Amino acid sequence: MFRLTPHQTARQLDSLRQRIDLAAVKSGRTAKNIQIVAVSKYSVIGDGVIETFVENGLYDLGESRPQFLYKKAKHYAALGLPIRWHQIGQLQKNKIRRILPVTALIHSIDSMKLAEAVNRIAEADALPAVHCLLEAAISPDTSKSGFKIPEIPELLEKLAALKNIAVDGLMGIAGLESDERQIHQEFASLRNLAEMLRSSGLPPNISMNTLSMGMSGDFEIAVEEGATCLRLGSILY
Repeated sequence: MFRLTPHQTARQLDSLRQRIDLAAVKSGRTAKNIQIVAVSKYSVIGDGVIETFVENGLYDLGESRPQFLYKKAKHYAALGLPIRWHQIGQLQKNKIRRILPVTALIHSIDSMKLAEAVNRIAEADALPAVHCLLEAAISPDTSKSGFKIPEIPELLEKLAALKNIAVDGLMGIAGLESDERQIHQEFASLRNLAEMLRSSGLPPNISMNTLSMGMSGDFEIAVEEGATCLRLGSILY
């Protein structure tokens, strides 16, 4: 079990935020609107990690497995902690109904069938529109899921018909074997797609303002290439 103290986490966060600030300046941006999603999948209920994150102002937490997201959301809601939960890993259709009421943002819509299932369950359960991101396959890794970039513009009409979801933007993961130059290119391809879609006009339920890209090993490159949301795990521990 992890034993982070609030003081240790505060020091790590100070260093991390300085690095984010510097990366943002390189691309002519400020870090003010760059959101950190702290990946809490490394913690278990009772180890104090999530409480420490919240104490240091990290209210957006990400989980890869829906069953753990649900359990943690239920537990920490009972404690009154103001956490916004993010589903950042693959989402199976049979896990949708349970997590929708407690999830602020789904980062991993990787097929139209999944988008349609989320839309259908949200409608059936009379839930507010579900905020989500389309996962794009930006690297050559064959193991990565997601839409191919050329497919996404063609999906807008179908997505516009799904009135119970709100597509806030895109999510992408750099290739495991990609070098620094390739990672820049992969993240830039996601930014360019979002810019192109915004310039072409979007349906009311699609905004493309969120770019979720960058993890502990490549977040500075992601910031330089326009990330608005960073999914950070091991670097916080």
